[in-house]
Amino acid sequence: MKKLTYLTLSLFSVLSFAQEVSKTRIQTVLSTLASDEMKGREIGTAENDNAANYIAKLFKENDLEYCTGNSYLIPFDYKGKTVYNVCGIKKGKTNQYLGFSGHFDHIGTSNKSGDNIYNGADDDASGITTLVGIADYFKKKKPEFSMVFMAFNGEEKGMLGSKAISVDKNLDHIYNNMTALFNFEMVATESQWGKNAMYMTGDEFSDLDELFNTHAANGLKIHADPYAQQQLFYRSDNVSFVKKKIIAHSFSTVDMTKATHYHHENDDVNIVDFDNMTQIINNFGKTLDQLNPKNFAPKYNDQVRF
Repeated sequence: MKKLTYLTLSLFSVLSFAQEVSKTRIQTVLSTLASDEMKGREIGTAENDNAANYIAKLFKENDLEYCTGNSYLIPFDYKGKTVYNVCGIKKGKTNQYLGFSGHFDHIGTSNKSGDNIYNGADDDASGITTLVGIADYFKKKKPEFSMVFMAFNGEEKGMLGSKAISVDKNLDHIYNNMTALFNFEMVATESQWGKNAMYMTGDEFSDLDELFNTHAANGLKIHADPYAQQQLFYRSDNVSFVKKKIIAHSFSTVDMTKATHYHHENDDVNIVDFDNMTQIINNFGKTLDQLNPKNFAPKYNDQVRF
């Protein structure tokens, strides 16, 4: 009997461990996107296309379904050139969706001598790595909510990719059933509250953060936006979905008072706190595992501008 109990516990431990996303995986994904070979992932470049194809490969590894058509790549026009957003679906137990997004483009290179690559490790390879990590977490699980994972292009040029995909009628079956969108924007560093903590832009406009925190796993906490005066809620890709009256906020860890790497060449893997990212991604997954359409139905108040 003792042997059976030990084996059972051992098997449980293995299964529990197996669903965790490894730090090595997070390092690999982020380091690939933020590598010098990607040359800053500026929209319209071959390297930007390479980044889109790499994300599509990650979506395939996670057995995601296509959002529309026969590819994860969803084209749109940029100055006469075809560029791509990337979109994949994880079917859950219900047809209500949670969305997870970030932007994979950055601002390319500068004319400086020496290091002239804007690697964009924090902005926003970290956000893409986070949504990929959540897809990793649920690869072998069936969540209550269905999930849509969207990697936007062209954020740095005016949120072009999120604007394009948000009006794609082929995705209305998702948007009409979307409970909330979590947009990850710069989550590579430790927040001003320490580890295992993020903040939500536009927290004054909905109750998403309160509902999430009620179910948050292992001390994960979403804080109010300490930079509300900067109107970050209206300055990132989430706003393309706010205009559709979908609950959509951006989530970040960056301390805007200390972020000397923002839009600078030193935004590379050296500034990333991989231990903190790993903790946040796994705890985010564990929290999402507890959410369902009955206990998680956030609403906007009358303060938001559509």
